[in-house]
Amino acid sequence: MLARMALAGMALATLAPGQNFASLRPSPQQTSWQDLEIGVLIHFGPNTFMDREWGDGAADPRVFNPAALDAGQWVAAAKSAGARYVVLVAKHHDGFCLWPTSETAYSVKASPWRNGKGDLVREVADAAHKQGLKFGIYLSPWDRHEPRYRNNAQYDDYYRKELTELMTRYGEVTELWLDGAGSEGHVYDFDSYVRILRTYQPNTLIFADVGFLQYGDIRWVGNESGYASEENWNVVDRLGYLRWRPAEADTPLRTDHWFWHPNDEKSLKGLAELVETYHKTVGRGAQLVLGLAPDNRGLLPESDVARLRAFGDEIRRIYGPAGEEPDHADSEWSSAAPLEIETAEPAIFDRAVTMERLSGGQRVERYVIEAWDGSQWNRLAAGTTIGHKKIDIFARTTASRVRLRIVAASAAPQIREFRLYDSADK
Repeated sequence: MLARMALAGMALATLAPGQNFASLRPSPQQTSWQDLEIGVLIHFGPNTFMDREWGDGAADPRVFNPAALDAGQWVAAAKSAGARYVVLVAKHHDGFCLWPTSETAYSVKASPWRNGKGDLVREVADAAHKQGLKFGIYLSPWDRHEPRYRNNAQYDDYYRKELTELMTRYGEVTELWLDGAGSEGHVYDFDSYVRILRTYQPNTLIFADVGFLQYGDIRWVGNESGYASEENWNVVDRLGYLRWRPAEADTPLRTDHWFWHPNDEKSLKGLAELVETYHKTVGRGAQLVLGLAPDNRGLLPESDVARLRAFGDEIRRIYGPAGEEPDHADSEWSSAAPLEIETAEPAIFDRAVTMERLSGGQRVERYVIEAWDGSQWNRLAAGTTIGHKKIDIFARTTASRVRLRIVAASAAPQIREFRLYDSADK
């Protein structure tokens, strides 16, 4: 890292009353969540032992019998990749529950694993908390096994009871993941689900597709390829009702495979692809969630562990350790003049990282990054939104003066960080 700056903006105008994009603010929980930047989503269940991606709810629970399961290994591998939170699929669409729920026999209680006494949600939650990562839970609304699913009221009662178990047994839950896949005509009573969640875990953020759940705090980015649009607004409009809903971009570590499959090494994504994914998610103001798939031993394959470590090492090599605090070169900056970094000696760099202070809202609409060559300013990069973080990559440049110029903004921008990096640094 070559140069850095952290600044807080000052408002220059009084905003009109009423709800509008410029005035909307995130909750403290949302800004804290966006600072996590990288998470993992772990799929493990009967599908793992049956070479399947989609279970039909008819699998015999006895197929679930990992001989060497180690949740600590999963979490350590995620942490090495730079992940700061873990979301476990506690129940997928097949209805098989990875904790000993009182609501159905179709769970780990009916499996030979741990002699029917195991609780995988407990093991992953404990491993995450022990290693300093946040913990989240994926609980599929769609259930292809439970007979009560055919009756809306009965299944809603079933789901609420399972949700209550999960929200009261495993400590702090940072995120509840609601997958919108499937329904088969079922109408979910989401109002009652949210009441349960807010009763026991008031700070938990809800992930859901924008069109799937109006109460969501986090939105699906819209694809499973691991990229966000260059123009990425945190505020979305639900037919005139505005909400702060930052994007989460989920993509599996193995192409098109969320669950483990045998003889599948060719699907493991390469390091260059993962780094590009980072730049198109975190580097565009979205959250990156990598899908991890432990194998039928109950361990992440050694190749996956190595790739996660290599990915984390590469991001740290370029951008420095996670959570590194910037130097405070100034305390205030507004759009009245460009923000400039000046070094005593010419510096070499090939990218810039810019962040808005989102507690004041997302304001930047267009910006330009320029370098001074001794006689004029030359454009290095230009973009639309900044949001939580924007990474701009350009031709390797040598300069002692670089500036960020805001071309358009809905209100006075508040710039949290503006830094320059050289990817060739060792």
